[in-house]
Amino acid sequence: MKLKSKNIFLKNLEVTDADALLKLELKNKDFFQTYTSLRADSFYTLEGQVTRIKRNEQLLEDDQYYFFGIFLNDTDELIGVIMLSEVLRGSLQSCYVGYFLDRKNNGKGFMTEAVRLVVRFAFEQLKLHRLEAGVMPHNLGSIRVLEKAGFHKEGIAKKNVKINGRWEDHQILAIINEDHSI
Repeated sequence: MKLKSKNIFLKNLEVTDADALLKLELKNKDFFQTYTSLRADSFYTLEGQVTRIKRNEQLLEDDQYYFFGIFLNDTDELIGVIMLSEVLRGSLQSCYVGYFLDRKNNGKGFMTEAVRLVVRFAFEQLKLHRLEAGVMPHNLGSIRVLEKAGFHKEGIAKKNVKINGRWEDHQILAIINEDHSI
């Protein structure tokens, strides 16, 4: 599956993308670490990325997790990832949105395009009702990305995610699918 916009496209990451994913993670290791949980050394190996992709492929089959690579249209370079996680069905029909973008590509509008693509996919294809994202309050760039994609602020979740070894507050943002026929 490929989702395309003006400058980027999203596709489910496959084992053949493991080398590019490893390069992205290694190149941005210190940058990403300020926004994510601590990772084992094995994460930063080709085998670690293959395992990650295979695990995510299984979760995709179970309709629980959608793990997309963000690629530049011009070069097919992998510049980031975006995911729909913790997909809940039944009376909730919701999930969380998370993403990472190569540091050198921040501020160019690529992540806003990616979030808009994944929101459309989640609402139109997956028929979800609500998408939620949590962002550390000082990460103003990420908050702006979500707001440009239609998310609204809901409040602060106190010490709800362990980032880089510390429990951090998160600004909760959400978007609702206004198609009430779903």
